[in-house]
Order: sequence, then structure tokens, then C-alpha cells
Amino acid sequence: MTDKLNDAEKRYEEISGKLSDPEIVADQEQYKKLMKEFKTLTPLVEKFREYKKAQSDHAEAKEMLDDGSADKELREMAQLQYEESEALIEKYTEELKIMLLPKDPDDDRSVIIEIRAGVGGEESALFANSLYRMYTMYAQTKGWKIEVIGSNPTELGGFKEISFSVEGEGVYAKLKYESGVHRVQRVPETEAQGRIQTSAVTVAVLPEPEEVDIDINPADLEYQTYRSSGAGGQHINKTESAIRIIHKPTGTIVECQEERSQYKNKDKAMKMLYTRLYEAKLNEQQGKRAAERKIQVGSGDRSERIRTYNFPQSRVTDHRIGLTLYKLEQFMNGACDEVFDALAIADTAAKLAGSGN
Repeated sequence: MTDKLNDAEKRYEEISGKLSDPEIVADQEQYKKLMKEFKTLTPLVEKFREYKKAQSDHAEAKEMLDDGSADKELREMAQLQYEESEALIEKYTEELKIMLLPKDPDDDRSVIIEIRAGVGGEESALFANSLYRMYTMYAQTKGWKIEVIGSNPTELGGFKEISFSVEGEGVYAKLKYESGVHRVQRVPETEAQGRIQTSAVTVAVLPEPEEVDIDINPADLEYQTYRSSGAGGQHINKTESAIRIIHKPTGTIVECQEERSQYKNKDKAMKMLYTRLYEAKLNEQQGKRAAERKIQVGSGDRSERIRTYNFPQSRVTDHRIGLTLYKLEQFMNGACDEVFDALAIADTAAKLAGSGN
């Protein structure tokens, strides 16, 4: 571990020097690349320096304790410093182990989230809207930007499906654990008898690629235009502003009708196409990731769940880590960090166990 940390500190100092070089500052592309690496290394190097300071304090205290000529007061101070620095060394060691774990290369990316109603009919569609609202409110607490790409609303205010982008710093790192089946138990607004109904909604969180990640040949694309329509098939406008794009080599189809402008719809649809093709590329490269996503998302059946939202008991339960909170209203209003952070900690613990540290 120490060798890796020394190498990281050396690289950090090397980049620090380069960032003040006028030639590198003038080359914006190289400057941004170095700045990104510098920003990534900074917390690791700062923690390593705290660790080295604790080691130095520990060695100094031990030396004083070993000095038989030291008076009682000095020895008491040395003993306190020895114990405090020993505790810090242990604390920093564990923190550095976690910081040295390989990072998911997609963690800093923005995402596209797809929410689809599953089992439960109209109640499932209404809960799809509730989840969309929850993610929107959570994004607001983080200062992230949300933009709807495509939606299929129902007459009662739900969504058969909705896809939207979330842009900001560290978005995927926070939201990647949301992929899967979300089960809701509540009395539907459409239920006259007041009986609790169980419904399911599927969520997929896809890291948004940069255009350099995916090369799309314009000749491989087929564009179709059609009239935008709202819930119940009512036409929003009389012009063919909605766009459908077909990527012929893969058969991937994306569409967008959110904007009145055909150009804006095309831009959003292309954004979705890049994301879908990037995901397919990742799945091809990492069979394990593809298998995990299949398990997470499944078919939308009630039994294939990652989380349950029980409204009568005001309870939210994440089944992957066995966490239950009786704070459902706060959670649905965007106070999600307690669950999201617990998932990230559990994932880190699993990686640490797998690395043998």
C-alpha cells in the first residue's frame, strides 16, 4: 500500500508543477486532463500526508516513552500522543485502503434514467411518476440538472415510461444502485374498496457517454418523423416534430417527442442513442456487468425487487442490504442519502473483502 501511495504523491507533485507551466495552460485539452487527474489525486494525497504525520507523531511519542530520563509530566503527554496517533494510524489506514480501491470509470459521468411501469396497471404508472418526482427532488438537493428526453404519460397523471437525463458531478456514483425493480404497496387512488395493492416499476440507470466513446456512422441511421401525441392519443401539435431514430446495425430504436422543435427532439434522441450504444458496448466488454443488470432489472415482476415502498407503514426497505427506514415520506421527497450512502458503503465493503484487504 505504501508504494502505491508514494507513487500517487510523486505524480501529484509532478502534475502540480505542470499546471503552472504556461505551455500546458495554453493547451486547454491537456490542461483539463491534468486538472481532472490532479483533482482525483488530491484527497488521496492529503489523507496520505495526514497518515504520515500520525506515523511521525507516533514515533516521536515512542522515543520519549523509551527515554528513561523523561519526567512524569512529559511521559504522560507522550503516552497521550502515542495513543492518539496510534488510533489515527489505524483510522487512516482503513480510509486509505478504501480510497485505493479501483474506481468505477463511470462514477463521474452524468446519467440517463429510464423508469417503466411494470405489474400493477395504472397504479404502477402512477408510482413511476412518484419515482420520477423523487429523483427530481433528490437532484435538486445536489444542484444537478434534469431534462426529460421522452415520456409516455397516462390520462390519470402516471407514466407508462419516462426517460430523463441527470447532469452534474458524481451523478452515476450516487444513482447507479437504483437499477432494478422497485415494489410499492399502497391503497391506489383508483381503488374504491381501500385495499392495499402491490405494484412494480423498473428503473435502469445508464452512464451517459461522451461522443468520443461511441463512433456512429450517419449512414447507419434511419430517421422517421411523426406527430407528437399526449395521454389518450390526443395530438399535441399538427406538425411532425417527433423523431424516431433507428440504428440499423444493432436494431436500436430511440424516439423523442418532448419538444415542439424537431431539431431539439432529434438532439435528445441522439443523446439517448449514444447512451444505449455505450451501454451495449460496456456489456459486451464486461459480461459480468451485463449479467448483473439482467438480474437487477429483470422482467418487472413483483418478486424481483431491490426495494419496497410500503405506504401504510411509512416504510422503505432496501432488500440488498437489509436496511429498513420508517421515513417513507421524507425519502419520496428527495431525502435519499441515508439509503444511497448505505448502498455505496456496502458495495465498498464487498470490494474490500474481495480484494483480501
